[in-house]
Amino acid sequence: MQHGRKRVVAGLTSAIAIIGFSTLPAAPSNAEPDIDDVKARVDKLYHQAEQASERYNDAKIKYDDLQGDLAALKTDEKKQQQKVDKMTASVNESLAAQYEGSNVSATSQLVISDSPDQFLSELTTLSAFNDVQATAMDDYTRESDALKIRREATQERADELADTKDDLAENKAEADDKLAEAKDLLDDLEAKEREKLAQESSRSSSDRLPTNVPVSGRAAAAVNYAKAQLGDSYVYGAAGPSAFDCSGLTMMAWAQAGVGLPHSSSAQMGSGTRVSSGDLQPGDLVFYYSPVSHVGIYIGGGQIVHAANPGTGVVVAGVFSMPFSGAVRPG
Repeated sequence: MQHGRKRVVAGLTSAIAIIGFSTLPAAPSNAEPDIDDVKARVDKLYHQAEQASERYNDAKIKYDDLQGDLAALKTDEKKQQQKVDKMTASVNESLAAQYEGSNVSATSQLVISDSPDQFLSELTTLSAFNDVQATAMDDYTRESDALKIRREATQERADELADTKDDLAENKAEADDKLAEAKDLLDDLEAKEREKLAQESSRSSSDRLPTNVPVSGRAAAAVNYAKAQLGDSYVYGAAGPSAFDCSGLTMMAWAQAGVGLPHSSSAQMGSGTRVSSGDLQPGDLVFYYSPVSHVGIYIGGGQIVHAANPGTGVVVAGVFSMPFSGAVRPG
């Protein structure tokens, strides 16, 4: 009986153990990412990448301007150097003529120096200094000072150019990093969910185009061009013909109307007459975020066409679908 009881208890214990384990909750498998959460994170990364890209566009405009300034300064400095060299030779000739036929040792020390300051220093030691025409010396001093100013300005612009080049590289790297992070998030989604997300982001916006909105003059050319790009890709730094970033699209749209705009959303905000949100007309440029980092073109009916982001491309959106920052009327 003792052995029988042990067998029964052992059997019951095993049964309870089996029942107990079977009723425990299953260990959670690796949870799939929530598509809405991923979409929000990707949108945020796209915006951060666009901010960096627009800073890149600003730095590129500054870089190009600085290159032009530096070239002009170098040309001016070269001309001034030639003028100073000529005056240096003239002063030497004048002094040499005064000492002609004499044995004064200073005559053999008349040296044309590469440095105007050094030349003047040497010149003041000559006994004939007071005999040189005062006007000529004043002219020489003034021109050598002018050369010094030009050299300093050239160096300052060269240093600024180098700093701006560093800014370009930094902003480009930041934009690339944010895009790569967004791509990694999207790649982690199952193919089916990724396709659904793409469809939600890029569903046709032509159905939302306003109808019967009168557009005339140069604005018509800009608006028609922007509408014709619907469905095109978004590429940072691009300005057509089949891919754009936000300021590249608006720049090219208004170029069709003969209006030149800079390739930068913040710079474009200063390229026209300010208008209030209640006075918008088709063709007006509408800006978003603070500081400004996005721009679209108003097409009427409370809608804009804009290059949204790499996942969406060029689409129609509501004029207040993003934080409104201001609007201008180009031309």
